[in-house]
Amino acid sequence: MADEVLDGLELKEQAWWAHDAEVTASGLFTMVRRLPALIRDVLVLSWQTSRVDTVVMMAATLLSEIFTALGLLATTDVLTQLFSAVPTAERLAAALPGIAAVVGAAVLRAAFREAGQWARDRLEPLLTQAAQTRLVTLTTGVELAAFDDPDFHDQVQRTSSTATRGPSMLLWAVMETVSGFIGLLAVSGALGVLHPVLLPLILLAAVPSTWASVRAARVSYQVTAGIAAARRRQSTLQDLMTQRPAAAEIRSYTMRPYLLAEFGRIYRWVIRYELRAVRRQQLAAIWGSAFGGIAKGLVYAALGLLLWSGQVVLAVAATAVLAIQRAGAATEQALHGVNQAYEAGLFYEDYVHFIADAAARAESSGSTAPPAETDRIRVDGISFTYPAADTPALTDVSITVNPGEIVALVGENGSGKTTLAKIIGGLYLPQAGTVTWGGVDQHAIDRTALREKIAVIAQDFTHWPLSAGENITIGRHDSGAPLDEVLTASGADAVVDRLPYGLDTMLDPSYQGGTELSGGQWQRIAVARGLYRDAPLLICDEPTAALDARSEHAIFESIRRHAVQRTVLMITHRLASVRWADRIYVLEHGKVIEQGTHAALMERSGVYAEMFTLQSRAYTEEG
Repeated sequence: MADEVLDGLELKEQAWWAHDAEVTASGLFTMVRRLPALIRDVLVLSWQTSRVDTVVMMAATLLSEIFTALGLLATTDVLTQLFSAVPTAERLAAALPGIAAVVGAAVLRAAFREAGQWARDRLEPLLTQAAQTRLVTLTTGVELAAFDDPDFHDQVQRTSSTATRGPSMLLWAVMETVSGFIGLLAVSGALGVLHPVLLPLILLAAVPSTWASVRAARVSYQVTAGIAAARRRQSTLQDLMTQRPAAAEIRSYTMRPYLLAEFGRIYRWVIRYELRAVRRQQLAAIWGSAFGGIAKGLVYAALGLLLWSGQVVLAVAATAVLAIQRAGAATEQALHGVNQAYEAGLFYEDYVHFIADAAARAESSGSTAPPAETDRIRVDGISFTYPAADTPALTDVSITVNPGEIVALVGENGSGKTTLAKIIGGLYLPQAGTVTWGGVDQHAIDRTALREKIAVIAQDFTHWPLSAGENITIGRHDSGAPLDEVLTASGADAVVDRLPYGLDTMLDPSYQGGTELSGGQWQRIAVARGLYRDAPLLICDEPTAALDARSEHAIFESIRRHAVQRTVLMITHRLASVRWADRIYVLEHGKVIEQGTHAALMERSGVYAEMFTLQSRAYTEEG
């Protein structure tokens, strides 16, 4: 799709325009060709979601249109009696059974339509829930490395925002289509029973009305599809400007004028696009109405000739008029459903492709239980490259972590420290080399059970929109270390004491009664979360980055006390905090270049000694 230029306003093509371009360029025959597969897919999905509702929906839809046809046949009988050459009282008496049949058919048609709608209304939220549940179930079960793949990340974002509506949208569109086509067939069948000649007449009436509806609907649909991507972009900007996450940065970087200008530019483009399309839409409607009127006029003329020649009686002709009108409405409904089914089918395919991709990326796990206590961890010659990276994050790395040891990983940013810690913690699997726990290869160990024995205190942790207590106990609930001890050890007791509702305070100011914490306060909550987990292995990745010097010292002292009878893997840039580590590994460009105790590394006068000296000099030099 070329860049759209409209009255000097240009919107460049982006990836999120892809489906809109496909929809706009597709014709009716493309949609009709795809329709059988879409009907099959949505009915299978509905059947899997609720068999009862699916049966009720389909049966009620079919029966409602059958009663439409029966109502037309009963109408013929009523009109025949009313037009008969007998006294009025006799005509009315003779027509009463037919009138009762017409009323009964109308009531039953309405009842079955409502029953079908009720079943559809029940199925739509169930389909959406099933789709969203499957989406989050698979997404939370993929390898963590998948989120480092831009293609997968984009797919998650697109599918989360639109594709979960695909099944419910598709159900609605397919049922509109099916209902329209069944209605058209039922009306045609009823006329065929009344007189064989009436069937080709109704089909003749449907041909020009179908053409007119396609032309009018196509223009309208192209307009909708043409502006859909811009509308989504506009909605994204509106969310950014009206929701909390971006509020501070919008003000800090004075982005308000830019965002408002971009919002207005897209808005003007959409309006002008719509206005430009109005003329085409009106012309299509005019020609459609004209052709439709001519077609109906020809059908009525043919019907009049049949009536004049005595081939049909007046009652049948009057019924045919009603049937022609009903056939036109059914045709419009069916065509509108086809259009909507095609668009919904694109979103549904997005969802299906994502489900298949996420299933293929599912996290692999062994079945062997991890050691009862943290045994020796050996990392032997591992290498790892992120999906979108050109260079490896780790290359031929080997380290050993013995039970009860405090092991430190140090190095500059990007040296591979955090990646190595995540591999040891079972979040990533190396592409080469092995990681063993007590001699058992990590690939053979149940990774979920393994993570139960690991606690992580990270610099980049999640600020859960939960209470303070839940932020600490999440994932462990009431099965961790004593909460009072954890609060004291982490310094989070001072944070909780200042909260209006203590541990029950919601840590999100966007909720009633919620509050926000400073970076240092959040860091204490994160430390408490890790200590509460009370796991044999504690991984600390820059755990004090947001803390002042006094708090940092207190936290490290708490970690040292916590390390008794536990294993600690420490990552930090502040080398004064790793002097007491049993072993220090120095990483550079994804490789281990030095290892040893603090004293041994200082004697070596290598990279570690240089970094430590530079940091200590910053505290001792004046000026």
